[in-house]
Parts: sequence; structure tokens; C-alpha cells
Amino acid sequence: MVEKKKLKLKKFYLHPITVFLLAILIVVLLSAVLSAVEMQATYNTVNATTQELEPTLVAVENLLSFDGMKFIISNATRNFISFAPLGMLLISLIGLTVAEATGFIEVLSKRKLAKIPRNYLTFIILFLATISSLINEIGYTILIPLVALVYFINGRNPILGIVTAFCGVSFGYGVSIFVGSTDISLMEYTKNAAMLIDENTHIALTSNLIFIIVASIILSIVGTIIIEKLIAPKIGKYKKEEEFAKTEQYRVINLEEEEQNRIEKEKNEKRGLKYALIAGILVVIFFIYMIIPGLPYSGMLLDMTENTYLNQLFGPNSYFQDGFTYLISLFFLLMGIAYGVGAKTLKNDKDLIENASKNFSKLGSMWILMFVAAQFIAIVKRTNIGIIITSWLVELLNHLEFTGIPLIIVSLLLIAFANLFFTGTANKWMIFAPVVVPMFMQSNISPEFAQVVMRAADSMTNGYTPILASFVIYIGYLNIYNLNKEKPYTIRKSLKMITPYFLLISATWILLIVGWYILGLPIGPGVYPTI
Repeated sequence: MVEKKKLKLKKFYLHPITVFLLAILIVVLLSAVLSAVEMQATYNTVNATTQELEPTLVAVENLLSFDGMKFIISNATRNFISFAPLGMLLISLIGLTVAEATGFIEVLSKRKLAKIPRNYLTFIILFLATISSLINEIGYTILIPLVALVYFINGRNPILGIVTAFCGVSFGYGVSIFVGSTDISLMEYTKNAAMLIDENTHIALTSNLIFIIVASIILSIVGTIIIEKLIAPKIGKYKKEEEFAKTEQYRVINLEEEEQNRIEKEKNEKRGLKYALIAGILVVIFFIYMIIPGLPYSGMLLDMTENTYLNQLFGPNSYFQDGFTYLISLFFLLMGIAYGVGAKTLKNDKDLIENASKNFSKLGSMWILMFVAAQFIAIVKRTNIGIIITSWLVELLNHLEFTGIPLIIVSLLLIAFANLFFTGTANKWMIFAPVVVPMFMQSNISPEFAQVVMRAADSMTNGYTPILASFVIYIGYLNIYNLNKEKPYTIRKSLKMITPYFLLISATWILLIVGWYILGLPIGPGVYPTI
């Protein structure tokens, strides 16, 4: 018998830029359809002055209409310029590229980081990524490019480094080892919702402190196991692209001269690292001085209009929070220059600028991707579809008569699901809190624990939606380090790589929340899961 040859269909890969463009078209058409059928919802918010519920009606906005198309066209530039990851990534890369150009990052990676066992290094990356949400989105813009570079230099797959950093930031978002901007943004909504039941409710900024410290450690340990045991073997090794063909050359080797050059190089590198360390310490001391109030010329980065120190440091108008990305970039820039001077790799300013600029040439597709993603996210927000879905889920929860553990789990899952369509921790909690907090309190569960549930739910799906603005940095860097340009990392493939992490960390979050509630452990100083 003659065997029939099986026909194999050639796989078709759509670049993420193309996918975002198609997604924009679909969302615009969908908005027209949903607007025509009058899709709408009502949600309640708490008036901070009167302590009463105020209903808000929201409907789908038709972007296929005259006004809708006018919004899309007239706001394209504004959407791109105001796209948060764009400015933050640009500022971050200035410091990182200078540090790379002088050789500082390469020598630091080979001399220090390469000696750390892989499991320990993965844990350190995940832990730093997890607690980075203390201040804005710094983990995405600093850790993703930095870890990818370190892995590349040390011969480990930079794709794995990108996945590790992204998962750590996204699926541990909102937990840290100290009170931060998340606590400040959530606390007011929690307090206002709790006062619907008890007018004397007081919510402290440290009410979740014990929980978030323990959670950051547990998530990093579990994440390390997932990365090393499940994700790393699938990603495999990275074959570096050779820029120049290797040719055999015959030359006379002067062993004594080579040994002398090696000794001289090591001496310069050690001196460079010493200079970089001194520069780093001086910069850190200067930064710390700028956030200490009451000393001569100190407190430069504090918002002195606020009454408490934490609000001065992490409040909505905090100079420290707004300028932290720049401070970190400056930290790497000055350490890189100090290393270059000490190691004699920095010849002059022109060479430094030229070498640093070369790294930006690799990011051409990133800027296009960011432009398209910025339009997509702005258009999705304009339609109000995410807010409506969130409002429906809140209404569903409000009609369910659950108490205790079932109430906790259902609330956790519904908030996590809403996050796929409506990102933004504070805005989501503003809608959920007036329902979740009173329901918890009526079940003898503290409002502070309701806030813990919100943080966990938000983290569970934070990195699993392209609507997350910083998702574009993740998928952009995957394609920068992708050697096979014929097979780009699509949105589907990018999500598939992190699916094991998403599922197992979600399960970890659920077990952590339920276990904490059952054991009745304190979630903050003097604060417990029950009232």
C-alpha cells in the first residue's frame, strides 16, 4: 500500500502590532453593536462627605459614531504621549544603557551575579519584582530589561528572565514589605464603605502590613519552584546570534603579554566596581536625605501639604513617587559612569553617548507596539465596557447570599475576573468596596480583610490581560530577544508561556487567603480577619 502523505497546514503568526490593530477594529465595531442594544449598568460609590451611596449610570459609548471617530483621531497623539509605560521605559533605559555601555552591568553579572545559584537568583528576582509595586510600575520598566540583559550575559535564556520578572511584578502586585501607594489608594474606599455599617470605623495604613510581608515571601518561594521546574525546561536554552562569521586565524601568542593584559584588565575591573560601589552608596545617601523632613535642604521629594509622613512619601502628589523612576535611572547612570572611569572603559563623552545610543536602535518595533497598544487601551476604556462588566459582577455578588469562606472565595474570583476587563486597583475597588466591605462586615469579617481579598484578587489576573498597560513591555521585550523573526511572540504564545504561573499562583493566593482566615492570624498590628 502507498502511504498517503499528511498535509500539514503552515502555521500563521500574527505580530502583536497587527493583533492590537485588529483588536481596535473589533472593539470599535462591538461598541456600535452594544450601544445599539443599550448595554448599560449602574454602580454605587460612597460620598465621602455625606457617607451615602450615590448611584452612577454608565452606558457603552459608540465609537463608530461621529463623536466616537473624532475621539479616536484627535486623541491618538495624546494617548501615546500620556501612555505611562512609554515615558517610564525611556527614562529607565537611559541609566541602564549607560551602565551597559561602560561594561558595568556585564562585569557585575559575570563577577557577582553568576556566582549565585540559579534557584536563589530566581527567588531574588521574584522577590524584588513582587515588592517593586511599592512604588508605581517601576518593576516593569527596570527589572524586565535588566534581568533579560543579565541572563543574556551569563548565558541563560533572556526570554526566561523576561518571563520571571514580568510574573513576579504582575502576579504579586500590591504586596510588599512596607506600606506603599497601594495602601493609600485603597484605604479611603475601604474606610468609606465600612462606615456604611459602623460610623466609628478606623482603617490604619498598616492594617495589611503583616499579611503583605508574609505573602511576598510565600509568592516568591512558590514562584521560584514554578519557574525552575515548569517554565524553564519548556523555554529551553538560548542560542546567541553570531554577528560575524568565525574565521580561523594563525598568530603568534605571547603568553607573558596575554597574562599581563589579563591581570591589568582584572585590576581595572575591580577598581571600576569599587568606584561604582562608592558612587552607588553616595547616591543612596543623597536619596535618603531628600526624604527626611526637618533637616537643612532635606525633604525635597516629600509633599509637605500632607499631614502624615506616609502620605508625604506615597500620596497622590508625592514628588518621591513621581520621580522614583528617574532616581533609579540616575542611580544606574552614575554607577555606570563611575565604573567606566575606574575601569578605564570610558574614553570620552562622545563614545559613551554613541555606545549607549546603539541599544536604543533595537527598540524600534517597541515604540510602534506601544503606540498601537496605547490606542487600544484608550479605546477600550472609552467604550465603558470594562466598567459595565465590573458593575454587573458587583450586582451579582450583591444578590448572592453567601457568608464566611464561600463569600470570601466568590468575592476573590469575581474581582479577579473583573480585572481582566477593567484594570486599575483603586478604580475597581471604588466600585466593589461599597458592596464587598458591608457584606464582609455583616458576616463578621473585618473591612481590613476585605481589602486583603481585593489585593489578592487584583494580583491573580493582573498579568493575564493585554489591557494591562505594562503588558506591552513584556511582549515587546520577548520579540526583541526573539531570534526567529519569522515566528514572533504573539499575544497568545506570550500568555501560554505564563499560564502555569498564572494558574498555580492563583491557587496559592486562594489557599493563602482561606488559610489565613481559618487560622485567624493577624493581618496587621492588632488587626485580624474577623471583627
